[in-house]
Amino acid sequence: MTQSKAWKNGANGHRFITSFSGGKDSVLALYKAMQVGEAVGLIVMLEEEGQRSRSHGMPPELIQAQASSLGLPVYMAAASWADYEQVFMELLEKAKNEGTEVLVTGDLDMPEHGCWHDKVTKNAGLKLGMPLWEMDHRAAVDEFINLGFVTVVVTVNLSLGMREEDLGRTFTHEYIKELEDRGIDPCGEGGEFHTTVIDGPIFKEPIPVRQGEILRNGEYAFLPLELE
Repeated sequence: MTQSKAWKNGANGHRFITSFSGGKDSVLALYKAMQVGEAVGLIVMLEEEGQRSRSHGMPPELIQAQASSLGLPVYMAAASWADYEQVFMELLEKAKNEGTEVLVTGDLDMPEHGCWHDKVTKNAGLKLGMPLWEMDHRAAVDEFINLGFVTVVVTVNLSLGMREEDLGRTFTHEYIKELEDRGIDPCGEGGEFHTTVIDGPIFKEPIPVRQGEILRNGEYAFLPLELE
């Protein structure tokens, strides 16, 4: 089997844990993996203080609400960049000891050689599953929307064509076309934006959120979401 097929089909027939940001790519990867394998949990890394997720800056209580609606336990830990890999490996080892066979991630453009997730899964004795790997970006977003997922833009990079007015917008085909017309990757793979998923076919109920005051930090603007 080629590397491409091994990664894309890694979850097939296996128990898996998903590297989870709460955003559209990790949720779509989880959905696709759940069609062919058994989800046993979510793995989430927090910043050192443990107040926000490392990837999308989400509060732990919002992640827990997503996990509860998905019906999955969370393997969560705080880490600095210096000990990130060690702490991530510890979570993988714990998941493996509880029956996990595969780590699923939502990466689309991971290089075939030098892939960090490939390295850590091999070191942990797990397989790697990347259902979205090498998928066309527009096709991935269209599938996400067509499946009925609802996601909100929560972080924008103002130096990459995004605007404060984009914060709080939900994904529709019309909005994705608007982003593309503005020269923005529909998946935000260049770091243009991040999203938080609040509903969809694998959620038992929508996540009730209220929007906070927009925060700014250099070229970034953030829309905090809090549980209602």
